[in-house]
Amino acid sequence: MSEHPDQETVDLAHALFDLARQGQAERLVAYVDAGAPVDLTDPAGNTLLMLAAYHGHAALVGELARRGADVDRLNDRGQSPLAGAVFKGVPEVISVLVEHGADPDGGTPTARQTAEMFGRAGLFDGVRARPDRR
Repeated sequence: MSEHPDQETVDLAHALFDLARQGQAERLVAYVDAGAPVDLTDPAGNTLLMLAAYHGHAALVGELARRGADVDRLNDRGQSPLAGAVFKGVPEVISVLVEHGADPDGGTPTARQTAEMFGRAGLFDGVRARPDRR
């Protein structure tokens, strides 16, 4: 078995990442439902959910989370999807991630710290860190 995927597989992965960035929920979810890994990561460790969150696509974030995407999976820089959504200032994505159990205290900087940096210190008042993260 080859260590490197064939070009067709690489091209498909790139297409899936593009669908996540563009918020093409119906098309991307069809691929996931057909067997594409819901936590597929790009070379920087960004998952489909991370890319959808960072680009402001709340509906797609919700669909991926419902299909088992890890809402707390950090990229290679230690960033969480929730911190990315806070950085981009997308309240709908923040809400969806919190509804699906995203931890405001995961990653570096955490989403809570990111909110403080951008003058939104109370954004996660009442949202507790997940006990398994402590």
